[in-house]
Amino acid sequence: MKYGLPLAAAACAADQDRLEDFAVRGVLQAALVWGMKAYFDGQPISRRPSGEGKGFPSGHTAAAFFGASDLAGKCFNDKPLAGAAAYGAAGLTGWSRLHAGEHTPEQVWTGALIGLSLGAASFGIGTDGASFSVGLRF
Repeated sequence: MKYGLPLAAAACAADQDRLEDFAVRGVLQAALVWGMKAYFDGQPISRRPSGEGKGFPSGHTAAAFFGASDLAGKCFNDKPLAGAAAYGAAGLTGWSRLHAGEHTPEQVWTGALIGLSLGAASFGIGTDGASFSVGLRF
């Protein structure tokens, strides 16, 4: 789901002529996750259950929720069950990271929040005027 949900959202964004905006938000999401992993490395919050570092935040969960929130909010406007399925798949991604012992709950929740926030946002890039809006649909 780390790749599948964002790829499905990218295909939808391309179909809706909003791929530039989607790409900018995706790069920001990845940069924020990588930046936080580097900044917090060596801190207790970044320690994975296995003892390794760079666990904060969960990048898999962030990517999955980024794709799910973009799909649910912009592609599945009239299909709430499809949006719920996308969020469910993203939630399973986070759960699998916990179950595998790769992340703590705090790391997963932070990744989910980052992905959800940037997936639900819209910068208006590639349109007649840049703007910013955030809206969640379930």
